[in-house]
Amino acid sequence: MTGRTAAKHEAETAGTAQAPVPDAGPVLPKRRRRVHPVIVIAAGAVLVVALTYMLPPFRNYQLATVGAYFCVTAGLTVLTGLNGQLSLGHGALMATGAYTLALTQNRWENLPLSFAMAVLVTTVVGAVIGLAAARLRGPYLAGLTLAVAIVVPSVTSTFDETFNSDQGLSVFLNPPPEQYPIEQWQAWLCWGAALVVVLLLALLVRGRFGRDLRAVRDDETAAKLAGINIARTQVLAFVVSAVCAGVSGALFAYLAQSVSPGAFPLTLSLFLVMAIVIGGLGSLFGALWGALLLVVLPALSQSVGEQTGSQRLEGNLALIVFGVVLVVVMLAAPGGLASIPSRMSRLIRRNR
Repeated sequence: MTGRTAAKHEAETAGTAQAPVPDAGPVLPKRRRRVHPVIVIAAGAVLVVALTYMLPPFRNYQLATVGAYFCVTAGLTVLTGLNGQLSLGHGALMATGAYTLALTQNRWENLPLSFAMAVLVTTVVGAVIGLAAARLRGPYLAGLTLAVAIVVPSVTSTFDETFNSDQGLSVFLNPPPEQYPIEQWQAWLCWGAALVVVLLLALLVRGRFGRDLRAVRDDETAAKLAGINIARTQVLAFVVSAVCAGVSGALFAYLAQSVSPGAFPLTLSLFLVMAIVIGGLGSLFGALWGALLLVVLPALSQSVGEQTGSQRLEGNLALIVFGVVLVVVMLAAPGGLASIPSRMSRLIRRNR
């Protein structure tokens, strides 16, 4: 290499080394990988089984009740939180599933068949209500579902030959295997059904159905322009939620081994709505919090009422406690209890 060529080579190398590096722009945060619902459900099943061996019989019964409530709160939070339809009649849908299971079980004494019939009948009732609800919005929809919550208990009291009026129906059930306590067996059955329901809902929400629900909730005009059938999406959302309520009602009939109109009052529907709002609308984890509160807060209210010795206070204290908890949670965490971990993590990152 001659001196002139070497000088040229050094000049080109120096120019290359001093060339400015283009700005890559702001560094975006890494997207967190979402855990598959099957893994979460499997972990939940292991936890429930472990708890049933550690808890006393009454706590196992309460654990089973949480599982039964989890079915209906999960379906209701999908309907209200993801699709924007407010229902005040899910207590009546639970009653439909409970009475169907009682009538079928007392006739054929086949528990799987009775559960299937409860789901089928509640699906039909939910489809009928959903077809009417698809034409209504806001307070009109709430009024329709509220009327359903009032009419269904009246029907059971009117046709007393079939439903035994206010005394209700007893449910004939075969005893569980002798090696398992009945409370433990009930917890396994209720949570098995609850985890299956939640898994199916989680898979639905992750797919196109969930995207359609959110699109209809956010802007019906834009969803219609995107090719989404608004009425069909709303009816399907109501049917899915009704199926969950029917499973929950059938589980309650199994737990109590009886069913009566007094077990599904109008206040139950109000409690369900407050529970999903406190837990976190649109979140299945929030639905779990709501189901837990539906068991803990009434038990706490009953304990306080018994200590004060006032029957009037004992009957109304649960509603008061729910109202106070609702106000406190909405002020402290507007997104519900399910939003607290994410809010805390954002606060910690901001301080860092």
